[in-house]
Amino acid sequence: MNDHLNNELGWMLDEVVKMPEARHAILLSADGMLRAHSQGIARDEAERQAAALSGLQSISRSTSEFCDPRETPWQQTLVEFVGGYVFLIAAGPGAYLAVSATEAVDMEAVSYRMQKLVDRLGKELTSPPRQGLPRQGIGSHT
Repeated sequence: MNDHLNNELGWMLDEVVKMPEARHAILLSADGMLRAHSQGIARDEAERQAAALSGLQSISRSTSEFCDPRETPWQQTLVEFVGGYVFLIAAGPGAYLAVSATEAVDMEAVSYRMQKLVDRLGKELTSPPRQGLPRQGIGSHT
């Protein structure tokens, strides 16, 4: 991973967590590689979470027929814990943005900030899939 790119995107991710009760943000590729992380989460922990969140996205995507028997592209996963939430959204082809927050967070505000960040950064937040892997996320046909 390019450390300059990581640092640049890291400060952008810090903007998402500048709200009460938001904890951390990470940007990951479809294959679970960490692309960037916000301040406050160690790189090793962010890498571990990126790998886990990639699996969570894959599982979420595979249950789309439960929602609609027609092809329904995955857009977002929300996981609730006793102590808070994990939000996971598509951030472009082969890239995902995840935010963790406490149970007291304004969930709508977190989702809004995440979408605004994805919209604003466009191509900077995309991670092309590795050779041989299908494209995933919004508009995916896998």
